Amino acid sequence: ALKCIEKLVSIEKDWIPTAEGTSLYIRPFIFATDAHVGVHPGKHLMFMVICSPVGAYYPEGLNPVKIYVESKYVRAVRGYFYIKRRGKGRIARAFIPTITDAPSSADTPPADEAEEQKYTQVLWLDGVERKYVEEVGTMNVFFVIGDEVVTPALQGSILPGVTRMSAIEILKSWGLNVSERPIEIQEIYDAYQNGQLKEAFGTGTAAVISPIGQLKWDDHVMEINNGKIGEISQRLYDTLTGIQWGNIEDTMHWTVEVK
Repeated sequence: ALKCIEKLVSIEKDWIPTAEGTSLYIRPFIFATDAHVGVHPGKHLMFMVICSPVGAYYPEGLNPVKIYVESKYVRAVRGYFYIKRRGKGRIARAFIPTITDAPSSADTPPADEAEEQKYTQVLWLDGVERKYVEEVGTMNVFFVIGDEVVTPALQGSILPGVTRMSAIEILKSWGLNVSERPIEIQEIYDAYQNGQLKEAFGTGTAAVISPIGQLKWDDHVMEINNGKIGEISQRLYDTLTGIQWGNIEDTMHWTVEVK
């Protein structure tokens, strides 16, 4: 797959934008191409790659987003077949709860509820006890509590994001105390109440780092770092994008040069 992508980018190199903050977005995907419909996994698969030049994700600056914590509905349950099949990638079904209608027409879909309250995205809790933080619909999440940087542990219902992994490795290389563990939303609120919640941010392919300036959990509204990007979030964004754009030496050996 990597050789295919390298060849494609080499052929389509004229589509790579050069303005600061722009990039060539690459999206590999696979779908079944069987000639008939049957109740079985696909036996013939097509591997394809979409390439698209994209503008700067933050054209007006790296501004913190507002996140709505969903307490009623759940996105995924540990051990759920479709989640287990996600493995090293994200399947389309994982996005559905973020945008689809709620189970009852009398209810408001979580995404619509968040939008109505002027929140950008939904932060989902675990599907069993509904108290452990999992991930946002479009990104993994991190919290800086005291001197600890914590992100929910991967337990089968959270995407093992590449940007998440990269952020963890960089943070550890800086000598920071990084933990992957279960974290309750109550712990986040308690840390906010006692002044220990220093920063919050998300990680994802497109945004790289998305600082979180506000969380709303039930009736609790948490203003994080006065609604401004934190020092760790900014440094992490600068480092990751610096490596991606070739402005910082890649000591992690992540980048592949295409000629």
